[in-house]
Amino acid sequence: MLITKRHLNRRTVLKGIGVTAALPLLEAMIPAATAHAKTAAVTKVRLAAIEMVHGAAGSSAYGLKTNMWSPAATGRNFDLTPSALQPLDGLRQHITIVSNTDLRMAEAFTTPEIGGDHFRASAVFLTQAHPKQTMGSDVKAGISLDQLYAGRVGAETPIPSMQLCIEPVDQAGGCEYGYSCVYTDSVSWADAETPLPMIRDPRTVFDQLFGVGATKEERAQRRREDKSILDGLMESVSRMKTQIGAADKKRLDDYLDDVREIERRIQKVEEFNSSGQERELPGAPIGVPDSYEEHVKLMFDLQALAFGSDITRVFAFKMSRDVSGRVFPATGVSTGFHNASHHNAREDRIRDFNKINKYHVSLLPYFIERLKRMPEGDGTVLDNTLVVYGSPMGDPNVHNHKRCPLLFAGHAGGALKGGLHIKAADGTPMANAFLDALHKVGMDDTAFGDSNGAIDLNAVQDTTAAAAE
Repeated sequence: MLITKRHLNRRTVLKGIGVTAALPLLEAMIPAATAHAKTAAVTKVRLAAIEMVHGAAGSSAYGLKTNMWSPAATGRNFDLTPSALQPLDGLRQHITIVSNTDLRMAEAFTTPEIGGDHFRASAVFLTQAHPKQTMGSDVKAGISLDQLYAGRVGAETPIPSMQLCIEPVDQAGGCEYGYSCVYTDSVSWADAETPLPMIRDPRTVFDQLFGVGATKEERAQRRREDKSILDGLMESVSRMKTQIGAADKKRLDDYLDDVREIERRIQKVEEFNSSGQERELPGAPIGVPDSYEEHVKLMFDLQALAFGSDITRVFAFKMSRDVSGRVFPATGVSTGFHNASHHNAREDRIRDFNKINKYHVSLLPYFIERLKRMPEGDGTVLDNTLVVYGSPMGDPNVHNHKRCPLLFAGHAGGALKGGLHIKAADGTPMANAFLDALHKVGMDDTAFGDSNGAIDLNAVQDTTAAAAE
């Protein structure tokens, strides 16, 4: 058999009129006689950093006693049944729970800063840096975890990184307690003085990922005519199929089906929102669903699609706002999010807030499973992804930043084993866990934020006996 080593370039794309679509990794992109495993090994790790704001019921005294967030046992034999993490039980081999870490950088350092936790915390989550108190343009925090990594791998992809959100981020000027609104609007900072804007509208994300339409008018015309971006790619698709084998054709078809399905869902949302019917979110962009769950899942699908086709390897995703009054009917709790978080140490209200925490966590498996189903080399995209999920707040009732929720998912190219609960020593900075996360994605930083040493995210602790935290 003659082996020519001819193959498609990894950056091969489909092109049509006003449309460019990146491709998933195909067998035809692997040089002849090169093992899939070797190809997967050199694939760069993706990073998705997700902030679920305003702490957890499990960080209260009652929540700690009843293991409402982290499990009682450390090591590998942990039980998620009583906790808000129970929805992740079927994926336990892919998650690493780190409990009992603090965000001292989110605390008030001076008297004027007291009370400003809502407007400080989000800026601290991924930077682990204490924000400068200002209502002007002279904001300052630190470079965020996602942007440190984007600085290393961003030049290798069409889009260096993307920043997404669910709630409105259209505030300007000062918020409260002497803090600029940008501190609570964004979790991603390009450097100490540059917070990055977050995108709320799935349509905007879709158009940026696929370069849809040369102009805003072309994009609007395509939507009016109910055309798919794939209509402009058919010639390129047909040409591509003459160069690839049967397995690649199926993978290409599956990928294009995913693109079309996501596009169809966005079009359906836009059709309803422009119909004149009453909306639950009347001020939201036309592409934003009224349903929180639908919105989150669309954003997760877009991230997964971008990861699978290597359009970008870095996302930051802000899933709410501290002071959101949103009600989540699926939880059975009729109280708005922020009011529910102020439980006044009442056990019944703590249990209600825990239901909201559990609901938010229940959306995460959708993303993890999506990545797990995407083949890449001899493994999956999940094998080559690190997902960070956590909050910069501990017990929201008292606005503290102790025992903050944190977990990781995925395997970071094999660097993160998963299936583990690590309980940090009292007073350990969350930055210590983030420092090792940076190491797991191939960074060699010796410090991050207020870290005083890295937590080994693969270390199995000596005790696995159940012990309430």
